[in-house]
Amino acid sequence: MIDLKIQNNKVTPPRLVPVVLKLKDTYNVWQNYLTHFPKANRFTIGSKIDVLFLEAIEYAFLASYNHTEQKQLLLNKSISKVDLVKLLLQLSWEIKALDNKKYAHLAEQFAEIGKMLGGWRKQNLNKTPENISQEKQ
Repeated sequence: MIDLKIQNNKVTPPRLVPVVLKLKDTYNVWQNYLTHFPKANRFTIGSKIDVLFLEAIEYAFLASYNHTEQKQLLLNKSISKVDLVKLLLQLSWEIKALDNKKYAHLAEQFAEIGKMLGGWRKQNLNKTPENISQEKQ
């Protein structure tokens, strides 16, 4: 269950880590673009991208709540989903289901997301007990 805080008659959602916020915002952009996909592509590659995108968000969100060992696994899964979304977006652009401007915008967003996830993964790797014990030696 999601903990929503109510203050001054306003509902405030839970705080999210920056990369999850970026994924969420980019997903909103994607949803607008998906509606303009050709019908034949919307229900094939478009829906596949949508599912993978949601899985990437899910894994990143779960990683933000897990301990170091499990966090690494979840981050790796999120990164692989993001990489697959990038590949399918490129394919969508190549088959002209996504125009140049929309593809460029999404590619830019995903480049930033990739850097954020990669940095988080690297930071987490440096925190693992295995790496900490190696540093002490």
